[in-house]
Order: sequence, then structure tokens, then C-alpha cells
Amino acid sequence: MLRPERYGETLKNRILSRRSADYSAAEEKVKPILADVKARGDAAVFEYTRMFDKADLKTLKVSEEEISAALSAVDGEYLEILKTAAANIAKFHEKQLQRGFEYEENGKIMGQRVTPLSCAGVYVPGGTAAYPSTVLMNVVPAKVAGVPRVLVATPPGKNGEIRAEVLAAAHIAGADEIYKMGGAQAVAAFAYGTESVPRADKITGPGNIFVAAAKRLVFGECGIDMIAGPSEILIVADGGARAEAVAADLLSQAEHDKLASAVLVTDSEELANAVCEELEKQVCLLPRREIAETSLKNNGRIILAESVKQAVDIANELAPEHLELAVADPFALLGRVKNAGSVFLGYGTPEAAGDYLAGANHTLPTGGSARFASALGANDFVKTVQYMRYDKTALAAEADKIIRFAESEGLSAHARSVKIRRKDE
Repeated sequence: MLRPERYGETLKNRILSRRSADYSAAEEKVKPILADVKARGDAAVFEYTRMFDKADLKTLKVSEEEISAALSAVDGEYLEILKTAAANIAKFHEKQLQRGFEYEENGKIMGQRVTPLSCAGVYVPGGTAAYPSTVLMNVVPAKVAGVPRVLVATPPGKNGEIRAEVLAAAHIAGADEIYKMGGAQAVAAFAYGTESVPRADKITGPGNIFVAAAKRLVFGECGIDMIAGPSEILIVADGGARAEAVAADLLSQAEHDKLASAVLVTDSEELANAVCEELEKQVCLLPRREIAETSLKNNGRIILAESVKQAVDIANELAPEHLELAVADPFALLGRVKNAGSVFLGYGTPEAAGDYLAGANHTLPTGGSARFASALGANDFVKTVQYMRYDKTALAAEADKIIRFAESEGLSAHARSVKIRRKDE
């Protein structure tokens, strides 16, 4: 299936070139949907829901009765797992929160306030699948940030219902409203508002290429978190790593999507060969075997490095979404990691722990965007308002400098606004 290969510019370029997503075709398809929802509101959302989801709805908003029924339908043990995950996510994200500040110097008061967004819209992929983890990872940080109105949108099944696990997760996370809508029409409803769907200040959450294209197009009408591409994992492993566990972790991403990427970088040729054998054994056991095999064939790599340090350097060049340091002393290498969405340390920390229960966010930058972007966090749901106050002494002390600066840019009214106040001295 896979064979070890040496890293070089050719291989690097081959890996990076696969990440270049072309959204132009998808954008052309979603533009009329966005315009239609903006113009016709709920009527357009209902129409596209019938067209794409085969569901004939009378209302978009999930009722309290539907939420209660979902909570009753979900296994009690699973509900406790959701609550534990939500608590862990809240604890982690509470530590992230930005704080405001204020200071005084030479007659000036300078400060910054941190305020939550008024309304956040969370998109959760759905239909035939259920992603309660996505609900928790987006809604909980928003509530931790203090957003008073958090909306969830997810496409219904043909019966017009949403999976009970998703509704349960939304309730536990603290979502204020849940809507049965998906695709570009859901993004449009959040961006522009409709008769029954409030306009959101920011839209977060993953989706297919049409959802991603829609988010790109509505940016400016509202904020967005990121454009999420196919899932990625890169494992840096030394000779002490278990081939069985490494292969399982690679497959945990390969089973997501045929476009997903699973890469091992190791300085141990013995481990590399053993992982190749394990992949061939384990992929046969997966219900999603075809997806995983296609992912490995097209985007999987097993790379031989000269040393573990070089392996980390390679990881920094590729800037993966998930980075596992499956080595004897991962903390010794952690300081060398510059580009990664989330890092999993040691032999005993599978990426799946971060997906579900650990508490760190699993909404991560993909496609190499970890070079400049970060995981979704509580601070994505706040904004800052800065303020300042000059007394007469402070303005007098800085007036000449402000005037000179303004005049150097040819903005005489700016300069005059200071000169007028100086007359009051």
C-alpha cells in the first residue's frame, strides 16, 4: 500500500500541491443560493432543503419537544460522556480568555475592553451522519466567551429530523437555538438573517466544499472562523513507537475522507516497514475501508528522516492540522514545533483523544494554514474595543508631534482638529 521514501523538494512539492483547493466552481454554484436566501429568506431555505436534503419542512427551528425527545432517546451513559467532554472543553477554553486592560500615563488614560459577540452561528455537518463532537467544540467556547445567543444549524434527514445525539450535544453545550438547515442556504441564513433565523455576527464550523465556498463569499457580511479542508495527520515517531498504534492513528484520519492526508515521518527504517505492514492489515478491518484505502493511496506518505529533529523540521514545513510526537521525550521536541494545529505528545496520546474528550479544540487549521492560523478558541467569539482619554496636559505635550505627523500625510483637517483644541489652553 505504502512504501518508505526519502524526503526532498520533489516529495515536499507533491504533498503541498495536493492541498491547493479550487473553490471557483463551488462558488459559482453557491452564489445564486446566497442571493436567493438573501432576497426570499425562509421560503428559499425551505426550497433548498427540499431540493438537497429531500426534507419537506414547515418550520426551521427545532422545538423544545424535539430536544426533550432526543434527550430521552439517547443512552444515559452517552449523555454523561457528552457532559464530561463539555466540561473538559469549557475548562480548557476558560483559560484562553483575553482580559481587558487600562493604564494611565502623563495625563492619558488608555485601555481596551473585551466584549463577546452578540450572536454566533455554528454549522454542523449532518444528514446521514452525526457529529456531536463538532457541536461541543464550537458551542462551548462561544458560551465560555459570553456570547448570549448561539445558534446551531445542521441539515435534517429525509424525515425532517435531526439525529438525537446532535440535539443532545447542543442542549448540553448550551446552544440557544437549533435550526434544521444545511449547505450554502444555512450559511446564507446566518449571514443575512431570515424571518425566523437571526443574523449571526460570526459563522463557525466545518462543512463540505460548498459550505466552505459559501463561508468565503459571505465573509465581510459577517466573520468566519476558517476555511476547513480535508483532515490531516502527521506523526513524528522514533524507533520506540509501536507500529500497531502508529498505523491505527494514521487510519483514524484516512477514514475521514478520500482527500484526507496521513503522513508518518520517522528516523527508523524498521518502524517504517512495520507500519506499512500494519496498515495493510488494519485497513481491511475498517467499515470505511474504501475511503481509507483511497486516502492512503493518494495522500498517504511514510517518510524516512535522518533524525527525529529533522522529522520535526519536515513537520514545520508541512504545517499539519494534527501533529503527533510519538517519541520517548516529546517535551524535548515541543519547543521546536512552530507550525501545527494541535500537538499530541508521547506514545500514549492518540489524536482521537483530542477529537472528543481532552478539552482542547478539534476545529483546526488545515492545508498548511497552521503557518499563520490557530485552533478555534474562546477568543474567536470576542472582539476588543479600545479607548483613550487626553487631558489638556497630555494633548499639549503631544500636539506638535500629532500636527507634524498629520501634515506629513497631507491631512490638514486632522492637524487643525488638534490646533483648535490647543487654542483652549
